[in-house]
Amino acid sequence: MILDIAKKTIDEEINALNRLKDSLDENFEKAVNLILNCKGKVVITGIGKSGIIGKKISSTFSSTGTPSFFLHPAEAIHGDLGMVEKEDLILAISNSGETPELIAIVPILKRWGNKIISITNKKDSTLAKYSDVVLYLNVDKEACPLNLAPTSTSTATLVLGDALAVALLTLRGFKEEDFARFHPGGSLGKKLMKVEHIMRKDLPLSYTDTPLREAIIEMSEKGLGAVLIVDKDNNLVGIITDGDLRRFINKGGSIDNSLAKDAMTKNPKVAEKHWYVLQALELMERYNITVLPVVENSKPIGIVHIHDILKSGVI
Repeated sequence: MILDIAKKTIDEEINALNRLKDSLDENFEKAVNLILNCKGKVVITGIGKSGIIGKKISSTFSSTGTPSFFLHPAEAIHGDLGMVEKEDLILAISNSGETPELIAIVPILKRWGNKIISITNKKDSTLAKYSDVVLYLNVDKEACPLNLAPTSTSTATLVLGDALAVALLTLRGFKEEDFARFHPGGSLGKKLMKVEHIMRKDLPLSYTDTPLREAIIEMSEKGLGAVLIVDKDNNLVGIITDGDLRRFINKGGSIDNSLAKDAMTKNPKVAEKHWYVLQALELMERYNITVLPVVENSKPIGIVHIHDILKSGVI
């Protein structure tokens, strides 16, 4: 019985979403274009469950390239209307379209010249009449068996907000790096961190004909356990790591009578600065290496150590 209730609830909400999908029309396009052309912020307002959903929509907008903030309508009529500027656009949410706190502020915002988009389930409501664009939910009943608790309507509102956000970020050309820029402290943003953000630029460098002993000194001074070997044109041609040195000596190589090119690994694995850090880590794990040169046009511009990746917090 309990599972039957759950499944029926989900079915009712799926039905509500299908009705919402079928009701989408040119008003959705008008709303998207109004937001795209907005010179200020998108101010989202609503109370109760509508307010809770509105906060989520506002957060999604802000994190995907559409500046937004939530304005509580009850606080607005007691001074917080001062947060709204003339360039801002209002997205007002009310299932009935008659929420007293909203109806109290919408005429004021209208007089100020702010464009108003409403999300409502009543096309002929007071809120709808004050709106420049009405986004109609088209929900015929709540999933609540009493048809009282906001369930299907709140789900439809949330999904409609997501549809707006996705349309906006797509039309803005919002990219993964933009998402990472707005989420520097979150795990998602860290996973999108680029190599250029963590690579070291004070490079341990030696030329192919540099005496091996001098190359080892350079390796030691930079403290990365490796030295990058370049040719006369400063193109990366090799790398010497602690492991390369051990193998070189075990094979009878002489530190005093050898050049850097004698002990180096030729054509080492490299990364590019625009790579994600996780891409660099995958390469390092695949080939069991702890340092990875970063190149641009075959020239070394950075170096990443496994410790740098660990400190970055991407894993």
